[in-house]
Amino acid sequence: MSTTTSATARAGGHRNETVIVFALSLAAMVVSMMQTLPVPILGLIRSDLGTTTANVSWVTTATLLSAAVFTPLLGRFGDQHGKKPTLVAVLGVMVAGSVIAALASSLPLLLLGRVLQGAATAIFPLALSVLREEVRPQKLPGAMALVSGTLAFGSGLALVATGLLTSGSDADYRNAFWMATGFAVLALLAVVFLVPATRHKTGGRTDFLGALTLGIALLLLLLPISQGHEWGWASGRTLGSFAGAVVMTAVWVFTELKVREPLVDMRMFVHRPVLMANLAGILVGFGMFANFLGVSYLVQMPKALTGYGFDASILRASVEFLLPGAIVSLLASPIGGQLVRHRGPRAALAVAAALGAAGFGWLALDHGHTASVIGAGLIVGAAVSFGYAAMPAVIMASVPHHQSGIANGINSISRSTGSAIGSAIVTTILASKTIEHLPAGVPALPAESGFTLTFAIGAVAFGLVAVISGIGLRGTHGPRTAATGAAAPVAASTGTAPAATEPAAAAASAAKADA
Repeated sequence: MSTTTSATARAGGHRNETVIVFALSLAAMVVSMMQTLPVPILGLIRSDLGTTTANVSWVTTATLLSAAVFTPLLGRFGDQHGKKPTLVAVLGVMVAGSVIAALASSLPLLLLGRVLQGAATAIFPLALSVLREEVRPQKLPGAMALVSGTLAFGSGLALVATGLLTSGSDADYRNAFWMATGFAVLALLAVVFLVPATRHKTGGRTDFLGALTLGIALLLLLLPISQGHEWGWASGRTLGSFAGAVVMTAVWVFTELKVREPLVDMRMFVHRPVLMANLAGILVGFGMFANFLGVSYLVQMPKALTGYGFDASILRASVEFLLPGAIVSLLASPIGGQLVRHRGPRAALAVAAALGAAGFGWLALDHGHTASVIGAGLIVGAAVSFGYAAMPAVIMASVPHHQSGIANGINSISRSTGSAIGSAIVTTILASKTIEHLPAGVPALPAESGFTLTFAIGAVAFGLVAVISGIGLRGTHGPRTAATGAAAPVAASTGTAPAATEPAAAAASAAKADA
């Protein structure tokens, strides 16, 4: 009788894990959709609202800046006061932002909606923290990989869905935001009904001063990155913003070293595995956006005028050239999870680096054939998925339980920063390398060499990921610790050993179960 009851309880627990992972994967997917959703429809928004190209670029910039400000603060807030309540509140904000964006009849209202959508970026680190509490240690790498894999899939899905919804002659960009509203409501309901209440809360004060100084530093960094092409890279605004970012970063570090309960523990922040994971996040985020934007622009080039390209519409570019890579990124995520579990996150990151460098190298050498562009996109999609699977595992294995939300929040910001840098570099390269002799009245079009350079830089970025994996993460924990999320290294240095004992105990239990 007791055996039957025990087996039933285990089966119920497994089912609960499955529905929790499903709910959090849906939430993470919706977050990534919000980031790329407006990219194909900026022209429609500009025409409909009667604004300029410079002004409409704020539709993407507003979300990026909002994410930079709110993600670390909300990640820490979830650690202190409960992850599920914070998740539900943030999803509610995302629903409100999506409705405002869909109803907006002016650019300021649309930007307000986008700011609220950007705050939802905090969902991803909160989701990973919930997984750490609710999923068995031996299943944690696969669960984290699946949730992480939905990020790349959601980004591609948003591009495809937006292309489908705005493909007609009387296209309305608001349809895309109504679609976002529907997905956001589904994610909210899934979290409310399928994700259990948080068990671990650290309590304590919220470091608003640290959040303010960090937010200002990130604003001053990301603003010129995203607007530098419009302002001019050597303009006073651009250089002044970068200088201000350096100053405010120093102020933030000083603040965090002085307050009693800092937003970010500086010893955790500079701990080598965490630092390397954040550098990898910048590079992988860069690669993902360089692929999306580079391929999207490339295939839409009119071959009769440029001598290259595929004359693709936005719809064809999304469905034929971008969707396959997005699907592969989702399918590759459980494989990445198994690789993390059995070989460790360092090995998964090395595979991501090799695949990414190969995919971008292929694109740089041959982007004149449909099969090459799609095939290389499949490889890059798998690379991004493996990279996204590895980074949370590195962080979970390197920080104590009560810092997982903020640590993954900072890693989310690193990926967003990489995406912003990728967008800025691709835009700048394509704008600076143009075809000289075009018929009168034809707007400037990028030269093919600009795409070759873009893809070559993508290959270099993943080459640097290989350096991080081979050298930066040398000596980090193996598969067992990565799988369990043990936090011994930082716990030992920060005096938080009790917070790290629970994952360690879980590791011991998992080892006995496997034996």
